[in-house]
Amino acid sequence: MNTWKLIYDKFVPEEENLREALCTLGNGYFGTRGAAPENVATKVHYPGTYVAGVYNELITEIAGRGVANEDFVNCPNWLMLNIRVNGGPWFDRLKTKILSWKVELNMKKGVLSRRVRWQDSQGRITLMENHRIVSMANPHFGALRCTITPENYSGKITIRNGIDGLIINAGVERYKQLNSKHLEPVTFGCFGKDGIFLKMQTNQSKIQITEAVRTLVYCNNQRIEPSMRVLTHGKERILKELTLEVEQGKKYTVDKVMSLYTSRDQGVVDNCQIAQESLARIENFEAIYKPHVARWKALWQDFDIEIDGDDFAQLVLRLHTFHLLQVASSYNEEIDAGLPARGLHGEAYRGHIFWDELYAYPFYTLRAPEITRALLMYRYRRLSAAKEYAREHGYRGAMFPWQSASAGNETTQVVHLNPLSGKWGPDYSSSQRHVSIAIAYNVWTYVYTSGDNDFLDRYGAEMFLEIAHFWSSISRINEKTGRYDIEGVMGPDEFHEKLPGAEKGGVKNNAYTNVLVAWIMEKALTLLGHMPDEKRHALLLKIGVDEKEVDRWKDISKKITVPMGDDGIIHQFEGYMDLKELDWDEYRAKYDNIHRIDRILKSEGLSPDEYKVAKQADTLMMFYTLNDGEIKKTFETLGYPFSEDLFRKNYDYYMKRTSHGSTLSRIVHAYLAERVGYEDLAMEFFMQAMRSDIYDTQGGTTQEGIHCGVMGGTIDLFLRWVAGLSIQDDKISLNPKLPKEWKRIKFRVRYRSIWFTVEIQKEKVIVKATLLQRLPLQSDSAILIDIRGKTQKLTIGQATTISL
Repeated sequence: MNTWKLIYDKFVPEEENLREALCTLGNGYFGTRGAAPENVATKVHYPGTYVAGVYNELITEIAGRGVANEDFVNCPNWLMLNIRVNGGPWFDRLKTKILSWKVELNMKKGVLSRRVRWQDSQGRITLMENHRIVSMANPHFGALRCTITPENYSGKITIRNGIDGLIINAGVERYKQLNSKHLEPVTFGCFGKDGIFLKMQTNQSKIQITEAVRTLVYCNNQRIEPSMRVLTHGKERILKELTLEVEQGKKYTVDKVMSLYTSRDQGVVDNCQIAQESLARIENFEAIYKPHVARWKALWQDFDIEIDGDDFAQLVLRLHTFHLLQVASSYNEEIDAGLPARGLHGEAYRGHIFWDELYAYPFYTLRAPEITRALLMYRYRRLSAAKEYAREHGYRGAMFPWQSASAGNETTQVVHLNPLSGKWGPDYSSSQRHVSIAIAYNVWTYVYTSGDNDFLDRYGAEMFLEIAHFWSSISRINEKTGRYDIEGVMGPDEFHEKLPGAEKGGVKNNAYTNVLVAWIMEKALTLLGHMPDEKRHALLLKIGVDEKEVDRWKDISKKITVPMGDDGIIHQFEGYMDLKELDWDEYRAKYDNIHRIDRILKSEGLSPDEYKVAKQADTLMMFYTLNDGEIKKTFETLGYPFSEDLFRKNYDYYMKRTSHGSTLSRIVHAYLAERVGYEDLAMEFFMQAMRSDIYDTQGGTTQEGIHCGVMGGTIDLFLRWVAGLSIQDDKISLNPKLPKEWKRIKFRVRYRSIWFTVEIQKEKVIVKATLLQRLPLQSDSAILIDIRGKTQKLTIGQATTISL
């Protein structure tokens, strides 16, 4: 198996949408799905290009009410390119005799290739080879090379290529009842001898999008000038037809180079002009290809994970790394955009930003922390919107929305379509206030790992304390218990939207939420305690917090409610133990797949609110986010009993009641299974998570967009479990546990300003520490690292071998 490539050697219509998603190319600024250049949107194919941060809101009439949806806009299709022979029909693989077909995604170089030999009705055989890139060296460039070889004929070949703005958002079946035409034309035209451009804009947010292309034609590496004509379809599609006189056996190369700019780009006055001018110096595909490949080589040096002994795991971890680097890159420092839960790969979740970043951020923070900082700045720029959202609900501080898009307001639907019943129902998921917990957690772990005190001083501390202020304002003292309660929230579970029979959404005292709120309060006090008096006073004044409020935070950190039984089982929320048990065996026998048991129950006229069922880890999430020491400290500070078997008891209890309806569930349960000693179960969950996107195990979701959370989660799980990586007491710790079949692993991580190159074998660990070049430390400085509980000293620049 080639662990650097995805290879498809046959065409399977039912799997094309999945292949197109997995073969998406991107660079953090924009992504283009892996549809073939001749394809238009059908049930089989779905071309799509998505620019980070480009959203548009439309209103649809549903059940007598206007429902607003802010969508991730499908931008004009720059790939359009097709051929025909001697005036015959345009190439269509469904209507042509295919002699051979191969599609290959080369992740090492970031290239998508296709090789197809086809025979027309006249017996003429044509070999067509395509190579495509989205430049990792310049965020605005893409390129397509098409090489055509007439194998057994001479004659005329007509090449039609262009830019298609006559498109809608139609990539998600359940959204098709919603208004979906987001683009309107502005202008189009030609430039130079070989260029065309199309300028569109979104019809509500008024974001201008310009794509410009040049088409360069070569025969046996010599530039030729074929006859040409320009075609248009209104102002939304511009095409150029080139006609070549071809000779049998000769190769004809068409290079299509593209630039894409929007009115959101920093420092760009005229996106239409710069899109054209930027291509003036590009003379062929190689001009974009060579720096692109060089950039990918540099990225893989820092991000690659090597595994000896498991080709599948090796392939998938590289696939996940590849896609995460395409969703967010160093270019995000110049882009005001967050991390879409489904990447730049499709329209699922409308390209919105959720809490999934909690699973993905460690991937960036441990290798390129500047990317995490850029993504956190997306949140900081929307801090005012989060504060306004809190005020609208009668709270103080910053309450971030469950779903965020352009402005930072709540973009969660108020109604949701159940695909099993076909009915629309109320959507309470905006009550998942734990997204603010994830943001605070991300700020803390980013600063702790990267050492970026500049971010903390200028942005992070303010954001963290505003979130603490919100959780203080939503907490209410219970006069009977003397503890603080939190009501009206949903936990990560998502199946429990409210208590049975309740009219109001949300539950009371979700255990995960409350434990993490206690953690947030303790960390907020730590932040304030480390600030000079003047800085502390200035920041508290800015966010409107006085010392009385700070004292309240301290009180909450010691007295928040955690519902818990005498048997040591932490209750997911108050009233959870009064719910009915589900007959899991009955439903497994009745339905092929019960991952979305919530939809099944609703289709039967029942409600998941009535049962002890969970979509994914909820109570158990506290054990995933906090380490053993933090859990113990939090419970003891709160005055709740803590025992060594607390974790195992709760894992056993909730595992039996979880349907794993989210890909994230397998990440959490794999990590926690290993921690309680269920190694076989841990590996089973790990492999399920690894298979989830490459095989679309959820049955049709990956084709709508990858799952960034599970991709980041598998890589984080590899580090936390297999390598045993943790960061505590200001140093890296390793406690490796190689699976039986694995012989060796190798990876690089960055802690603050030190790179660690780690190679782990069955009987030894080899570690080399190197400094960032700008550091003034001496080369003979000693670096401490813990391996299997023993502290080792590393000398900068020298590899150290430690026996296990």
